[in-house]
Amino acid sequence: MSVGFKVKFYWYQVGSADFLFSFFSTVACNLESGRQGERFHMMKSLCDSGKLRSNELPAALDEVMQIRSELKSFSADKVVWDMEDLSKQPPWGNSISPEITDLSNYFVTSDGEDFMTIFQHAVEKAVKLGTELEISNI
Repeated sequence: MSVGFKVKFYWYQVGSADFLFSFFSTVACNLESGRQGERFHMMKSLCDSGKLRSNELPAALDEVMQIRSELKSFSADKVVWDMEDLSKQPPWGNSISPEITDLSNYFVTSDGEDFMTIFQHAVEKAVKLGTELEISNI
């Protein structure tokens, strides 16, 4: 089963739920001292309710760009697959593309797109439409 971001009738493919949780885990462990939502409110909202309400989106857009910027200073080996079990590793282990230079470009969707770009586009679309963004399964 695949997850993605749903904005009205628009769909932004992400990949497996484990993959998305890995992104949340990586942000929490590297940028929030292991406490999800400590710095980035949208991370807590998405993990707790699976959605961002329309009034949360402008701040969420700023947070997406800040997260991308800050992840650039972490090497790819700092990825966290599961913050609840730090012993878990990505299914591909350390076998990653040489194009991946840091955590800001580590996450690639199942469609081969840069996750941070897709995430940003989904938030921008929700802002433009004045609607919520939600994590959904297909």
